[in-house]
Amino acid sequence: MDQCRKFHFWMAVLAALILLGSLLALCLGQFRIAPERVLRELFVESGADNVHTTVFNIRLPRIGMALLAGAGLAASGAAFQSLFANPLATPDTLGVANGASFGAALGLLLGGGAAEVQGLALVFGAAAVLLVFAVTRGMGERRPSMLLVILAGMVISSLFSALVSLVKYVADPQDVLPVITFWLMGRLSGVTRASMLLSVPLIAAGTLLIYLLRFRLNALSLSEEEAMALGVDLRRLRALVIAAAAMTTAAVVSVCGVIGWVGLLIPHIARMAFGNDNRRVVPFSILAGALFLLVVDTVARCVSAAEIPVSILTSVIGAPVFILLLRKTGGLRI
Repeated sequence: MDQCRKFHFWMAVLAALILLGSLLALCLGQFRIAPERVLRELFVESGADNVHTTVFNIRLPRIGMALLAGAGLAASGAAFQSLFANPLATPDTLGVANGASFGAALGLLLGGGAAEVQGLALVFGAAAVLLVFAVTRGMGERRPSMLLVILAGMVISSLFSALVSLVKYVADPQDVLPVITFWLMGRLSGVTRASMLLSVPLIAAGTLLIYLLRFRLNALSLSEEEAMALGVDLRRLRALVIAAAAMTTAAVVSVCGVIGWVGLLIPHIARMAFGNDNRRVVPFSILAGALFLLVVDTVARCVSAAEIPVSILTSVIGAPVFILLLRKTGGLRI
């Protein structure tokens, strides 16, 4: 099987698994629903009982967010790994996740509602990226190197991490602190239709932009002169990639909290299967990331009566799988 047929075969397999997994996720949970009843609710007639409420108001929004968040984080990770030529780059390379976490924690500390918490998370996620570029420009670099941008991102990420700790320190240990701590662990249990109104358009737009730029992402490894000869404006391309990945990551964190490993693990699986061609890595990462987070979230809410935070499971699953990838490939490649 040549590379093109192999790619289309696995894309079809992933799409089928996502459809099957979504149906199973609608059925599974502490309140089990028969598959035929779910199909009847979706396509034949919709009642007004507990099944209808569970399917349409609880599980469908949660499944939709799991698919979007997984796709967005995986696409952002693939884009950043190509942008920085760094196999360890993640969607939080520029401190977006920690910035958004601080905004959300601040919103919870101030007693804001879901809309206020999301809004502050998005604002501070964007502020983290702006601070990174302010720092690099302040160093006198007209065109800062990608290494300098990464180092600035580490500094800003550390700063916002300290601010999150400060918010947790001053929070009421009886009421507010447990809410902040549980939220930062990453979860999809609080996803509702209302909470998706602000985040879904941003996640979809950022992921779509990365998908549309997949043909040009390969040019990021070229020099300025070589890229210009091919008609690619590297500065504009880098700005678009950073904006799309940062917007996607901040929107995910604003609703789901911090979910690790998706943006690191999934792009490496894609590169292991199809090489470094982003024309295949990005689409595969989108579908594989969506499926991965859907499966993890379904396990998180079914494995015990007390729901396990998603980020714990992604770490428990991601770390051993990543080690196996390292052993099989003999190292990290980008």
